[in-house]
Amino acid sequence: MKKKLYVAFFALLLCIAMTLPAFAAESLPRLVDDADLLSDSEEEVLLDKLDDISSIQGMDVVIVTVDSTGDWSTMEYADDFYDYNGYAEDGILLLVSMEERDWCISTAGYGITAFTDAGQKYLAEQFLEYLTDGDYANAFDIFADQCDDFITQAKTGQPYDSGSLPKKPFLILSNLLIALGGGIILAFLITGSMKSRMKTVRMQPEAASYMVPGSMQVSRSHEMFLYKNVDRTAKQEKGSSTHTSSSGNTHGGSGGKF
Repeated sequence: MKKKLYVAFFALLLCIAMTLPAFAAESLPRLVDDADLLSDSEEEVLLDKLDDISSIQGMDVVIVTVDSTGDWSTMEYADDFYDYNGYAEDGILLLVSMEERDWCISTAGYGITAFTDAGQKYLAEQFLEYLTDGDYANAFDIFADQCDDFITQAKTGQPYDSGSLPKKPFLILSNLLIALGGGIILAFLITGSMKSRMKTVRMQPEAASYMVPGSMQVSRSHEMFLYKNVDRTAKQEKGSSTHTSSSGNTHGGSGGKF
């Protein structure tokens, strides 16, 4: 009797093991272009890049485009798409919905650490211009490259966050020449305008010549405090804000219009 139970138990384990690859095969690719924003060749190149980054970094970087999210908000749709389609525990997903021209980022697991709120805002600023212009291939390519950089930075123990975001390269020579040229032109225009209004002015030999008679009669003087200016800058919170998806998983994320 015990032998039969053992045989049945191992047979059950074998069945479960045989079904695991089938479940893994159900995972969707890391690029799902249901809105058909990319050409076939663009899809192929982008998918290869997403797969390479995801494999090297050990977390999924996913891009999804849809015509509409239906009755769901973009955040709900993005969270559930990530949770229910076989992606890794750690990752980030960019959703683009064309009906209302919405975009949304959903982060999961280590993705919440790697992509802080400030980091997501910076990340969006890099690809939104291209998204708005309809240059979807470049927008998604920039998103993928930035994700690779953000994850690499996070693994140093210091994720990009407010006060430590990546700096854009500053072209010293070209910017200096532009500034000098603009300054010279502006100075020429201002001094030329001032000179044209002073044609009747003649230099006087004494300072008194510049004074209106009787205008400098000071009877008393004292100082009076009128007001002060105080500049206040709102403190930007660091880290990632989170929420819970319909599956009960924790996600970070952000979104907007393009």
